[in-house]
Amino acid sequence: QLSCLLRMVTLHGIPKDLDSYPKDLLLFLSPSDYAATGSCSQYFSNIGEANLDVLPRESPRRKQLLLEALACLKIPGTRINEEKAELLGRLLCDLGGEYIRRSGRVLLKDLSRCESFLPDQEEAIRDVISSGNTTFGPPAAWSAFTLKELTGLIPVFDHKILQEIPK
Repeated sequence: QLSCLLRMVTLHGIPKDLDSYPKDLLLFLSPSDYAATGSCSQYFSNIGEANLDVLPRESPRRKQLLLEALACLKIPGTRINEEKAELLGRLLCDLGGEYIRRSGRVLLKDLSRCESFLPDQEEAIRDVISSGNTTFGPPAAWSAFTLKELTGLIPVFDHKILQEIPK
């Protein structure tokens, strides 16, 4: 339905007020098409607010969006800073394990909003948490507030991590 709606909206070219349309619609528009109305970083900021689950988790379109976002935001390696993480928004949920390991300290709170994780992402999250090198410190120093901040990650915690958290 969204791709059909996009065809209707763009029938006579890309509208100048494209940002006023639902963000989910942009999932079916390429960054180069959006360029007429804004920058690629603005496009991916809007995509970051869209409901990515409209596209299947491992779909070619969703993978392509992440690759284009990384290129647009000039993220050359696997380390992402807070500013770029904010622009990526929900696209963070598709980052591979290596990105999580290298940037996990910055990404943990944002990753907590993801609906699900792939096995390599889960392993990377556990590695980052076990290292204690996070903005929350090691699990032994966590409070109820910390657990509330990381609620979406709790299903990923293994027995070792859970045992370290104070009662």
